[in-house]
Amino acid sequence: MQTKKSSSRQLVPIEVVERRILLVRGHKVMLSTHLAELYEVEPRALVQAVKRNGSRFPKDFMFQLTAEEFSNLKSQFVISSWGGLRRTTPYAFTEQGVAMLASVLNSKRAIAVNIAITRTFVRLRRILADNKELAERLCAMEQQYDEQFKTVFDALKQLMDPPRNRRRRPMGFIPAARRQPSPKRK
Repeated sequence: MQTKKSSSRQLVPIEVVERRILLVRGHKVMLSTHLAELYEVEPRALVQAVKRNGSRFPKDFMFQLTAEEFSNLKSQFVISSWGGLRRTTPYAFTEQGVAMLASVLNSKRAIAVNIAITRTFVRLRRILADNKELAERLCAMEQQYDEQFKTVFDALKQLMDPPRNRRRRPMGFIPAARRQPSPKRK
C-alpha cells in the first residue's frame, strides 16, 4: 500500500524539479513553461489562472523575464526554440510564487507537484547552508594548518643548514701527504 508521501515522490522526482530551478536576477526560480509541464497544463492556462488571481502574486513571488534574459537562458541550454513560437517571454516564479500556485491551481496533481517542489527548495537551502558551514570550517582549518606547516618548514630549514660550530672533515680521496691525523678513539 502506498502512502501519500511516497506517491508524491514518484509523481515528480526531486531530480526533475532540481533541473528546472534556475537562478535569475539573484533568485532561485522556476519558469512558467516548466511548471506547466510538471502540472500537465498548457502554459497559457497556467498564466491565465495567475493573471485572474494577480493580487496573490506580488513582484517578489513572480516576474516576467525580459527578452534578453530569455535569450540568455536559451543560449545557456543550447535550445533553438523553447516551446515553439512564443509571443511573450515566460514568467519566473520564486519559491513563494510556486507555493501560491497551489491555491490557484486546485487539483490533486497541482498539490502533489507543489509538495515535491517545496521539498526540493528546502533541500537546496539545506545544501547551501551545509556548504557555507563547510567553507567556514575549511577556512578555519587552513589558518590553523598554515601555522603548523610554518613550524614544520622552519624545522626542515634548520635540519638542512649545517651546524656552524663543528669542523668539517673533507670527503673523498685525500693523498697521504695532505691527511691530518684523525682523533684517536678509545
